[in-house]
Amino acid sequence: MSIERNKQVVAEFWRAVSSNCLDQAMGSLADDATWWVFGRLPLSGTYSKAEFKGLLAKLLAVFPQGITVTPKVMTAEADRVAVEAESRGIDVAGKVYNNFYHFQFVFRDDKIAAVREYMDTMHVDETFFR
Repeated sequence: MSIERNKQVVAEFWRAVSSNCLDQAMGSLADDATWWVFGRLPLSGTYSKAEFKGLLAKLLAVFPQGITVTPKVMTAEADRVAVEAESRGIDVAGKVYNNFYHFQFVFRDDKIAAVREYMDTMHVDETFFR
């Protein structure tokens, strides 16, 4: 797959997540894909595709109007796409969640095979765990 196509797949993935279309988003991931979340939060660690879908479903349930993840900058080379992104949503208690991320997507056979996610962990802790 071309570098531009990889970037397009990443953009489509975030559009699907932002539209709460998790099955569509998960279709972009390889069956054995992994998603690693930075930090020491209760949600930090490595997830299988199925586990990550479950995590996303739980997180999205907290945002009745959804949460939007917007890629701001994408840089691609070979089988990798690096993404700077911003998320925004309002949780069930009316608290605004607005975080900034860096993601590294790794592709294999036209699918997302692995993702590494870095974000403002203090903001995640304040929003979800306090």
